[in-house]
Amino acid sequence: MIIREAMETDIDSVKDIYNQGIEDRIATLETELKDQTYMEEWFAKHMGRYKVIIADQEGEIVGWASLNPYNNRSVYNGVADLSVYISRDHRGKGIGGLLLQSIEKLAKENDFNKIVLFTFPFNQIGQGLYKKRGYREVGVFKNQGMLDGEFVDVMAMEKLL
Repeated sequence: MIIREAMETDIDSVKDIYNQGIEDRIATLETELKDQTYMEEWFAKHMGRYKVIIADQEGEIVGWASLNPYNNRSVYNGVADLSVYISRDHRGKGIGGLLLQSIEKLAKENDFNKIVLFTFPFNQIGQGLYKKRGYREVGVFKNQGMLDGEFVDVMAMEKLL
């Protein structure tokens, strides 16, 4: 398994894995699948401090993680929001842990002092992964968003670097 920074040629695979996460309704409040234009614009915003890394298994991209802006106010420059997505066929095989380890190292190198993430309280597998890497539960936002016409709670987690 190779963990490396994503390149433009990886956008299609990143998009496909992201769309799986949207379809599966376990990792995001997003409901509309992303197209190539959206992903190219998204990727362009991840060229500086905000990185995208991928997990490459024998030439196949099986997961990715990104550091995203948490808030555009300068007082939050040290905080990054985290996204982690694993291909359906490769979930539960340790790829998320490898991605987290690498993205945390990049976060430190890019002067972030904290990573925050938002997950669904029912996503026990994801929470287990984050807790194993030292993330702590901050709290649960009740009825934070809508997913398929139903209110959904969202759990905030954080890790000080």
